[in-house]
Amino acid sequence: MNDFKSTQSAQSRSRREFLKNTTRAAAATTLVAAAAPSVHAAEDNSIRVALIGCGGRGTGAAFNALLVDNGPVHLVALADVFPKNLNSTYASLSGHKDVGSKVDIPEENKFIGFDAYKQAMDLLKPGDVVILATPPAFRWVHYTYAIDKGLNVFMEKPVTVDAPTSVRMLELNKKALEKNLKVGVGLMCRHCKARQELFDRIQDGELGQLTMLRAYRMAGPTATAAVLPSDGSLSELFYQIKNFHGFLWLSGGAVSDFLIHNIDETCWMKNEWPVKVIGLGGRHYRGDHVDQNFDVYGLEYTFADGAKMMVDGRTMPGCKREFASLVHGTKGLAVVSSAGHSPAKSRIYDGHNMDKERMLWEYPQPEQNPYQLEWDDLIAAIRDDTPYNEVERGVMASAVTSMGRMAAHTGQEITLEQFMKHDHEFGPGIDALTMDSPPPLTVGANGLYSVPMPGLVKKREYL
Repeated sequence: MNDFKSTQSAQSRSRREFLKNTTRAAAATTLVAAAAPSVHAAEDNSIRVALIGCGGRGTGAAFNALLVDNGPVHLVALADVFPKNLNSTYASLSGHKDVGSKVDIPEENKFIGFDAYKQAMDLLKPGDVVILATPPAFRWVHYTYAIDKGLNVFMEKPVTVDAPTSVRMLELNKKALEKNLKVGVGLMCRHCKARQELFDRIQDGELGQLTMLRAYRMAGPTATAAVLPSDGSLSELFYQIKNFHGFLWLSGGAVSDFLIHNIDETCWMKNEWPVKVIGLGGRHYRGDHVDQNFDVYGLEYTFADGAKMMVDGRTMPGCKREFASLVHGTKGLAVVSSAGHSPAKSRIYDGHNMDKERMLWEYPQPEQNPYQLEWDDLIAAIRDDTPYNEVERGVMASAVTSMGRMAAHTGQEITLEQFMKHDHEFGPGIDALTMDSPPPLTVGANGLYSVPMPGLVKKREYL
């Protein structure tokens, strides 16, 4: 999650060559933008920003945008479905000593409702920036409008939560590439200087052939992944949105929302996406919780060359905690990250034990804040009118994460090809939701929601 409390200023606006950090397909689609029309900062050199989704991530993203030291950037509009969230974001940003002077939002530029995103984006001009930070179920809806308006975009991860929306986002992005829109995706670890240097070293052969990769995010209860029954104070739709980590249609659940960073950064080091996955998981002492998540997940991905990636996730109290990604090769071990998202503390060892005397390389501390670096890079691309579109990579990271979740929820082996052809859209019709609509997921008469049943329900993740 974006760390709004961090006030580390940007220290570098130089942009690393990201084409080599993605699959060849992602590189090819990015290059298409080179010949597209220019969509960059307005002639007055001021970039105006609208924030859609005023939760913690949205607030943090707006904060980082306003901290960029590369020409004037101003926040001019806010949109959400919860007035409390919107007011909290406005108070936090407008009252902050480092960015408050860059917040220019009169009352008429604060919008509430499911069409608020349109009202906020309508205030922008082509070349301005919209931040899409609602639950990811709405990402394709909001991205569609942003493309039509000719806006540059920063969208939070995950980009998608199921196969149909993954395919839809890839198709939508073709229009963004044609318009030369600059689009950043909130997989900020890709902008981390330590990880970038480690990637280069791995690609240069310092680890030899990669044979196994490991990723862990094992913690206690996290965000709204564990959800208690509604107390009736909110409508069913708003209750689910408020607790969006607990419902698959909104967020993809704990796997998509919490494990995607570790999965993405590990696949990045391999420089390819896995072709298949098997998985397992379960619900243990759930108490009164009614969400759709498992408490534990274990995923085993396989790459085309047979190399494996093991991913473990857990959101249970009282258990050992681990938040790290590691890569094993024929020459030794690389630590991609070992202290959460930042600092990465990337390093390489001779052999497969992390013995300090066998350390061959480590990135020097302190590290720059990757949450800030991703914004420095996006604004630099807008100012310099350089090709910049991270959507395909974001979709693929989201899809690979979702296919692992699907393997655990169904108890079946899932290939990437199978997943991308699957027809279960979790939130059909969400582009037509109103304040009075029922949610796509209904609650049973017993007050419970449909949960995955591996081996019993094999064709989809829940009924």
